[in-house]
This record gives sequence, structure tokens and C-alpha cells, in this order.
Amino acid sequence: MLRILQCIIWLLLTLSFESDALSLAPSNPIVIKFSHVVDPDTPKGQMAHTFQQLVAQRLAGKVIVRVYPNSQLFTDDAVLPAIQRGEVEMAAPSLSKFKPYTDKLQLFDLPFLFDSAEAVEHFQNSQPGKQLLHSFQDSHLIGLGYLHNGMKQLSANTPILEPQDMRGKTFRIMNSDVLQAQFSAVDAQVLRKPFSQVFTLLQTRQVDGQENTWSNIYSQQLHEVQNYITETNHGVLDYVVVSSTDFWNSLPKPIRLTLEGALQEAIQQGNRIAREKAQQDKDNITQAGKAELLTLSEHQRRQWRTRMQPVWQQFEPQIGRHLIDAAQKANADTRRRHQNQ
Repeated sequence: MLRILQCIIWLLLTLSFESDALSLAPSNPIVIKFSHVVDPDTPKGQMAHTFQQLVAQRLAGKVIVRVYPNSQLFTDDAVLPAIQRGEVEMAAPSLSKFKPYTDKLQLFDLPFLFDSAEAVEHFQNSQPGKQLLHSFQDSHLIGLGYLHNGMKQLSANTPILEPQDMRGKTFRIMNSDVLQAQFSAVDAQVLRKPFSQVFTLLQTRQVDGQENTWSNIYSQQLHEVQNYITETNHGVLDYVVVSSTDFWNSLPKPIRLTLEGALQEAIQQGNRIAREKAQQDKDNITQAGKAELLTLSEHQRRQWRTRMQPVWQQFEPQIGRHLIDAAQKANADTRRRHQNQ
């Protein structure tokens, strides 16, 4: 009997020791693969790196963020289906890539809708802007925040100041029905081609001009093959940081809240860098002296906006009148803020 009792005690002690050892062993951390298509030193790349660092500090041993830049995992065209399949957890594709999942983000392509980058940010921080991040949840995707590239400018080989200056010219555009309608409204032709081909298209005069942000114009040296760049600020080229609803909602609430806080800090830093880079690249283009920079007068800007009203009306049923109204309210709020300063 004593022998049996000793065996039972030994067994209980062994089980207790193993249980304590398991409780002290680190659990398997959650791994977040963050895929993007640009260099690590770009605003988007720096945002992803900052997010990675903040998560390492605040969720050490619980969550690991692995960043894959330069399309190492997926291109922007392929990344959203990859997120849906669970092959990657986060990405930051451009707004235009969400067209298969929602029509509402076409709002940002509407020409001359927003007055400035400040008005864009004011709208994105508003309730309607935040609700847009959930407009593709039916596709099991969720937006976690907006990341800036900047406002678009027009370049061409002849001066562009008024809508009639566009007549008969051909412009390269992204794959967007709104952008095609934008150029049709001013009697211009379009050629839908990848961004990687823009320099050659301009250099060989297959197109007369293009639209892009200051950073894209400078990084691709487009100012070297265009005679004029007009500061129109007529459209928005931004990104959405995105995940799958299945993955994001499966995270324990304390971890999800910590990740959201770290991501918002990283986005704020990325957007600050994007604003600084846009101004620096504009200055670099000016100093290069290859292209002459033009600026619209208020009268000319009103001409453009009037000419683009039919485009707004054409896409209003897809986008929603309330979102167009909210964008114009952001313009008014921004103007009022400057008047009161």
C-alpha cells in the first residue's frame, strides 16, 4: 500500500511540474505579414517600419510584424485577393485597387472635388471618411487608416491653365473610369497604361501629358520629359492600410487595441513624411529647371470645377451624394479654419 501511495504522489508531483513548465513557456506569437510595393525609405515604407518597431516594443513576445517591401510577396493588384485568402495579413494598396470591392472610394478620383490636401485629411478624419474604411467589409476586407501620397498635378508639353487647353491632347491615366470621364469632360484623349511605362510614353511623345503627385513626378524624372507642370491639386493619390475582417476580428481585444494604437501613430508619422516629401520634391523639380511650373488663379480653378460638375453627377449614384456633400463640407471647414487663424 505504501508503494502505491508513493507512486501516486510521484505522479501528482510530475504532473504539477509539467503544468508549471507549460505555463511559463512562451506561447506562439501572432505573425503579421505586411506586404507593400515600394522602397523602405518611402513614406509608406517608413510607416510600415515604424509600425513594426512599435509593435515589437508594446507586444514583445505576443505579436511579430514582418515587413515585405518592393513587391517581395505581392503586387498591389494581387495583394487584396491574397489578404482574402489569408496569405498575408496587412497591406497598403492605392485607393484605385479597391474598385472591385466598392464604388465609394471613387470619391477621391472626382476631379477638383477637394480644395487641398488639408481638406482631404479633414474629410478622412470625419465620420463619413472613417465609414468609408468599412465600405468593403462584405468582401471580408477592413480599412485601418488612410496613408497619403499627395495631390495630383497635370503636366504637358504645352501650358495647361484653362479647360480648353486640354482639347485634342492625349494623357496617360491609371485604370479608372472616373479619370477617363475627367479627361473626356475637357475633350482630351486617354491611354490607360501602367505607371512603369509613363516616362517612356512621355519621352517618345506617345502621349502629351499625364497626372501625378510631386513625389511620383520627381522620383520617375517625369519633369525631364515635360515642358510644363501645372499645380492643379485636382485629385487625390492615397492608400488604405487594410487587413481581412476574419484575421482582424479574431485577434484578442487587448492585442487588437494595442495594434490599432501603434498603427495610428505610424500612419501619422508616415503622413507627416509624405507632406514633407511632397514639398521637397516640388522644390527639387523647380530647382532642376527642366519644366516650367504654372499655378491656377482662383478664376481658372472655378472654371475647372464648373467643367467637372457633369463628372460628379455621372458617378454620384455609385459614390453617394452624402459623401460628395461631406467632401465639400471639409473644404468649407478648412477655409473657415484658415480665416479664423
